[in-house]
Amino acid sequence: MAVLEKNEMLSLAENTVSTALKKGAADAEAYIYEGQATNIGIEIGQISKSSRIIDRGLGIRVTVNNAIGFAYTNIIENPTATQDAISRAIGAAKASKPDNDWKGLPEKKSYTHAEKTYDNKLLELHAEDLVKIASTMIEAAASVNKRVFPIEGGVGVAYVSTAIANSNGIAVYDKGTMMESSLAAVAKEGNTVTPVCFEFNAERNYNIDPVWVGKEAGRLALSALKTKRIETSNTKIILTQFALQELFYYTLINAVKADNVQRDQSPFKGKINEKVASENVTIYDDGLIPGGLRTWSFDGEGVPQQKTPLIENGILRNFLYDNYAAKKEDKQSTGNASRAGYLSTPYVEATNFHVLPGTNTSDQIMNEVDDGLIIYYLQGAHSSNPVSGEFSVVATPAWKIRKGEITHSTRGVMLAGNIFELLKNVNIIANNERKMGQLVSPWILVDNVRVIGK
Repeated sequence: MAVLEKNEMLSLAENTVSTALKKGAADAEAYIYEGQATNIGIEIGQISKSSRIIDRGLGIRVTVNNAIGFAYTNIIENPTATQDAISRAIGAAKASKPDNDWKGLPEKKSYTHAEKTYDNKLLELHAEDLVKIASTMIEAAASVNKRVFPIEGGVGVAYVSTAIANSNGIAVYDKGTMMESSLAAVAKEGNTVTPVCFEFNAERNYNIDPVWVGKEAGRLALSALKTKRIETSNTKIILTQFALQELFYYTLINAVKADNVQRDQSPFKGKINEKVASENVTIYDDGLIPGGLRTWSFDGEGVPQQKTPLIENGILRNFLYDNYAAKKEDKQSTGNASRAGYLSTPYVEATNFHVLPGTNTSDQIMNEVDDGLIIYYLQGAHSSNPVSGEFSVVATPAWKIRKGEITHSTRGVMLAGNIFELLKNVNIIANNERKMGQLVSPWILVDNVRVIGK
């Protein structure tokens, strides 16, 4: 696949900044983005579609009299379109009110090379190659048992490159690749159909295992056939990465964003160096984890990504900052500015939200549960209260554990509680770490969670 070259992107970014300053901008920043992706879709257990997406664009942010303006264009080959975007950004700034909290764009700093984030082999893959991988995954799921039916999923590869320049001398470029395979399956027996069970594998290089994905989705679906009701109680639960990702995204991650703290939308405000979790819990935001799904050399403003301690042995240490939030407190950005490609201005977001693993294997952590549940999938986490941390979610399905062994699945089980109290009840953290979006985490065993049965 033909891609834009580094010098080409940097030149466009720097020329855009220079032109914006000549047109009257006090500060100027150009964000150049290119994304290319090939995807194979699976529907009703069959390969259904192939798509190829190429997206390129420029976002320009400027200030005039401390008022901010932003515009973008996806016609970067045409100088007239770029000039028009610059004029629109300046016009938007002139029409806006001054922002008294604006203290300038980021300054140039040294950068750490992001490791294991690019694999040229992925650029050489064609749709036919992805079809073969998808077929292998479907066959692996079906081979688990004749009662297992793959229903949807896909295989995809992507290439992303960004270049950022600003009027403070930043001029940076990075590129990366991604590959993912995913499959959802159900099991059927008579009139009984299980809830959808899902598995996936995502890497920055050509190192996915579609056979494992297919077999694991099939295994989970098959194990969900044997269903029994459970009673309402407070019990031990094991939260897998799927469940943790859902709960943390809507609660804990928001609580450590500095802009939420500044708006009084975080229960962690004023609690730096105080205990907020079990001493077993240590969490870093690490934008430089080798091969991390959110690993890049710099963030959406050209600030170097870094490893930021958030919670260490239960003690709250830091919040996440972009440049704007940091300068409001006369602090340095932690490299946590994110963007929706070239379409948006920066906002605070976690990179690789890393829950440090313990020493127990998955079998050992299971053996710690005499009577409890293991939770994979949650519904309703988006309705959690990000300020209070209150959540009420459906675990569908969940699996009952007795004396360290899974005995049967359950349906319609609800979990209710508070994420910040849950963190204080973390008993054991396993060592089976995996990457799932921005979360990097092992399983977590939590005591005394309210489980509502039917």
